[in-house]
Amino acid sequence: MAVPSDNATAWDRYASTYQAGARLPTDVVHFGPDLPDEASLRLLGDVKGRRVLDLGCGGGQAAIACAKQGASVIGVDFSAEQLAIARRLCDQEGVKVELRHGDLADLAFLNSDSVDLVLSASALDYVEDIGRVFRQCHRVLKVGAPLVLSCKHPLWQVLDEDAGTPLLAHRSYFDRTPVDVVREGIVFTEFPHTFADLALGLTRASLRLETIVEPEPDTAGPRSPWWREAHRLVPRTIIFKARKEGN
Repeated sequence: MAVPSDNATAWDRYASTYQAGARLPTDVVHFGPDLPDEASLRLLGDVKGRRVLDLGCGGGQAAIACAKQGASVIGVDFSAEQLAIARRLCDQEGVKVELRHGDLADLAFLNSDSVDLVLSASALDYVEDIGRVFRQCHRVLKVGAPLVLSCKHPLWQVLDEDAGTPLLAHRSYFDRTPVDVVREGIVFTEFPHTFADLALGLTRASLRLETIVEPEPDTAGPRSPWWREAHRLVPRTIIFKARKEGN
């Protein structure tokens, strides 16, 4: 599997705590904590009437935002508890989203060339074989359709985020050894990817890079529980937009 089963279990245990802390909106797509959202970045375009696939949909907020704008949305996540939260939230918001439990690269239920947009926000950090995910995205996307993804910035993986200033490097940029991250006593496994891993992974899957964004922190609003002052100095998140070139 691209995502170890312990990550799914970890997210099942952490889902309620995460959702309470994140307080994610359901009226606009978000790409990560403390960042400008789609209203500012304008990466997705008009989704009305489009078929959108949200990989790693979590509690469903981004999927719901797209559905409110007239999209037909499919959300996939490996955490059953996150999907349960998403189902309740869809009911509360009065929108319909097709929710699927499974691996992010297990998209056999979708026909080739059937999706107008793939969105993945902060999910690929938990995927070891990103190439497999990109190949599946290419298969299901229509020719010329975009993929927009955000993940932890490769440079941020190098830093000790709790060390304060001066910033300290605690691992090699080139070290792809899985990293155990502990949140509220729950252990998650993250898989570091270099910039080249991400960019070449997309191009090798015949997804043409169109835009790369290293967003500065949003200056407005309260900070999330995951805010660190080092975010002012080094980007925590990177966003890629690519398009399917052909079959």
